[in-house]
Amino acid sequence: MRSLNYYRPAVLSEVLSALRDDPQAKVLAGGQTLLPALKLRLAAPSRLIDLQGIDELRGIVVKGNRITVAAMTTHAQVASNDDVRRLSPALAAVAGCIGDRMVRNMGTIGGSIANNDPAADYPAALLGLNATIVTTSRRIPATAFFQDLYQTALADQELVTAVEFPISRRAAYVKFKHPASRFALVGVFVAETEEGPRAAVTGAGSVVFRVPEYENALAGEFRAESLIGVSAKFGSLNSDLHASADYRAHLIPEIARRALLEAQKADGPSRTDLAGTNH
Repeated sequence: MRSLNYYRPAVLSEVLSALRDDPQAKVLAGGQTLLPALKLRLAAPSRLIDLQGIDELRGIVVKGNRITVAAMTTHAQVASNDDVRRLSPALAAVAGCIGDRMVRNMGTIGGSIANNDPAADYPAALLGLNATIVTTSRRIPATAFFQDLYQTALADQELVTAVEFPISRRAAYVKFKHPASRFALVGVFVAETEEGPRAAVTGAGSVVFRVPEYENALAGEFRAESLIGVSAKFGSLNSDLHASADYRAHLIPEIARRALLEAQKADGPSRTDLAGTNH
């Protein structure tokens, strides 16, 4: 049996000190990716630094036109928060559609975006809402944060402490989910923001990406009809046993259209799961 050192600090400064002393250590947030990797012996850190005891990394604060979600806030807490549901229902809906109930109660927003799974839901929300990632050393716009497959702009020993979301005028997220994992085979987040329309796609490529052709078309009118006749270049898309690249390319415009229809509903839901429905 392989031994593993475990450390549960009480404050963030102790985490940073421990990482400086032991660069081979790994931080443990919700553990939804790291723990399975440890069980399969795909990861072998010198020790685990558990963030669960750090109160300063938890909570949701609304100030001005921004919602700040601390890194160790769980998906379930984001989904059920009254302020988030009122001010950014699409964000609450994204959090509420991640995985199953156990995943939502254990997984954290900081752990999710730092892992940057290509089929995760949160990256689309961050890119679609023009969020800012706050770390232990700087502020990173979402457009610069997600770089490639499981790669982010985070430097060694740099941790996510919070995510700041501007409150959009309208937004919605629709995904075609894998029926078992509930990851997005293709997910599209659309938002009408103060800076203009945004459309972000997850699950289709190696990393979340925006679709400028859709955003340009929606600048005139933020409606599903604005995408009629609009073609977009998606670059290299994923092709695997779940869906081919061609199928994902076919799904993107249809799911974008459905996301816009959801955003147009004044009192409608902000997210629709398509798997298992006729389409």
